[in-house]
Amino acid sequence: MLIGEVARRSGVSARMLRHYESLGLVSPSGRTGSGYREYSGQDIRRIFHIESLRSLGLSLREIGRALDDPGFTPSLLVDDLVRQTRERIAAETELLTVLRRVDATDPAGWDDVLQVVALLRALGSKSADTRQRAALSSGDEVPVPVEALVEAALSETEPNVAGAIRWALARSGDRGPALLAAGLDSPEAAVRERAVQSLAELPGGEAAARLPDALAHPDTVVRGHAALALGERGVAEAVPTLIGMVVEGRNDTGAADALGVLAGDTAAADRIAAALVDRLAEDTTQPPARGRLTQALAGVPGTRASRALVELSRDGDRAVALTAMYLLQLRGEG
Repeated sequence: MLIGEVARRSGVSARMLRHYESLGLVSPSGRTGSGYREYSGQDIRRIFHIESLRSLGLSLREIGRALDDPGFTPSLLVDDLVRQTRERIAAETELLTVLRRVDATDPAGWDDVLQVVALLRALGSKSADTRQRAALSSGDEVPVPVEALVEAALSETEPNVAGAIRWALARSGDRGPALLAAGLDSPEAAVRERAVQSLAELPGGEAAARLPDALAHPDTVVRGHAALALGERGVAEAVPTLIGMVVEGRNDTGAADALGVLAGDTAAADRIAAALVDRLAEDTTQPPARGRLTQALAGVPGTRASRALVELSRDGDRAVALTAMYLLQLRGEG
């Protein structure tokens, strides 16, 4: 078969076939009487083998080794190709993300593009000061895509920088809370905690509306942050979680303070006092937890809490009784 026919059937150009020949990858087995290259069936099979290996990303030199070296081990090369491909995909994905974020700012010219790119790089800098300055400057002249700010918020470990990023998020519009809420489903506990902390600190109803769902989250840390934030906002649905935090000793002081905020009227104060007393009465409540529950009654006003403290002042647990008597004295009822 002549080179033109081989090129037509194989899809490999005549020029590339000559290049393969110059590299010694495949040489036509014969020549016609006129001196034209003539490829045998075996030559054509080798061409298809070359093309198959090229499709895997092998270089022509690697292909030559693979086809001609009897001791060649393909598994090692394939493993290396897998690694290279993953690195290339990661790099391309990162580039695509940057391009989308630049496009989201609707740049008017190349100066705008360059400024956005510089700001995105600064947000990803290894320097905490650089990241903080980038967050604080965002939105002044260069709009920062909210996706970039959310990504930064979910990965930031420095408290001061995290605060600056949340400040920038608060100025970025209403899309931030929804993106942060998606972070609550992260497999990484630290990311989930940063997501709920950011939601708790963002102002506005959009962020607050995402917090009640977090009360049912399987992660106790997420539930705790959500309950504290909702308690400070006066949301009564947080009460059971807050009482659970007191019992478990997880930020029990903050939980007790939030219960005090929620006990803003007589009816609410009586309901919270009753819930605390019910947990005190449970047989499974251990002495340390009973002490914390008694202390939590300190921030609950009203007669229901006072009556509970009077009863607890005669409790069989001396530590609970002394705590109750002390709290009654503070309330002027000792």
